[in-house]
Amino acid sequence: MVFKPQRFFGEKPEVEIEFSDREPLETAVARLLAVSDGVDASDISVTVTGSAVFLSGGVTWPEEIDRAVEIALSVPGVEKVDADLAAEYARKPDDV
Repeated sequence: MVFKPQRFFGEKPEVEIEFSDREPLETAVARLLAVSDGVDASDISVTVTGSAVFLSGGVTWPEEIDRAVEIALSVPGVEKVDADLAAEYARKPDDV
């Protein structure tokens, strides 16, 4: 096996530890999404920039997208939420 030196084409690699101030807010939003009713957050990723939260991934029903945004906005420190969430199904069946 041949080991080659790492190359970043002149740019320093982005290391998560440099953005440690994001972690508490990301964790708070992700935890609240995980325990809240009305949304299956198993496929939702949470990213924070300042006081803005970006939700990406997928949910089962379209109603869960609005619920996820509502939950994220309820976390102290969150001022804005952008969601790029896709729903697996178009609408819930009438009997659910």
